Amino acid sequence: MRELERESLPSPLSATSLVVVGRGRVGGSLARAAELAGIEVRVTSADRAAEAAKGAGAALLCVPDEAIGEVCARIAPFSPPLVGHVSGATQLDALSPATENGARAFSLHPLQTFADESAPVDGTPAAIAGSDEAALSFARWLAEALGMRPFEVPEESRAAYHAAAAISSNLLVALEESAAQLVERLGIEDARELLTPLVLRTAANWAERGPAALTGPIARGDRATVERHRAVLAETAPELVPIYDALAERAEAVMRGGSAGEAEKPPVHRSVRA
Repeated sequence: MRELERESLPSPLSATSLVVVGRGRVGGSLARAAELAGIEVRVTSADRAAEAAKGAGAALLCVPDEAIGEVCARIAPFSPPLVGHVSGATQLDALSPATENGARAFSLHPLQTFADESAPVDGTPAAIAGSDEAALSFARWLAEALGMRPFEVPEESRAAYHAAAAISSNLLVALEESAAQLVERLGIEDARELLTPLVLRTAANWAERGPAALTGPIARGDRATVERHRAVLAETAPELVPIYDALAERAEAVMRGGSAGEAEKPPVHRSVRA
């Protein structure tokens, strides 16, 4: 069914090609998805981007944020009609070298983590933006052609949007690794394997129930257990105490926001930070 839906889409690239600049995990995965969608695609490295961009219908820069402007400047003299990037936090003005040469600018940020160069993107939400309606329409078409679900993010909100993505993915890994290291300090082996079912079930519960998925001592109002947590962390892993305090405070805010009745309860967690 997905393939039939893609075939029915109008194709701005029917007579030209898409150049993906960047051979990393995101670039490789999007190029693979483009091939599966029947789009003529070329993949090139940043240092050969100018040559590859000649005669292309669109260029998609899958390079680190700090390199977007530099790579865009390289291809600007040979700029395709459409030039885009896949950064979540970067605004379209990073593509100004291309737009000053008459190109339209767009962005397409897959809201997903990529483990390798062949990660599937089918069903992945994608934040899109465009310098004008035509560019935005192209970004939406490309996202849908690759099997993704496009949604718009205002330019002025890009950094905040990307911060939310980082919290839900990158920082989640750091948090779970902190928990695993704490378990390992207790002499328990296979910490990640032991914690994985809990992590996955919690994520599934949150996806299904939102803030109502919150469980544990703070949700129960068990202040004594929270204080025991803080005491043992101060002895065993003192570097985790500020993290625990910040997350405990946030968990209380989530709990109180769940219903008016709970908002009247006294705080369960009382940080002793100066």
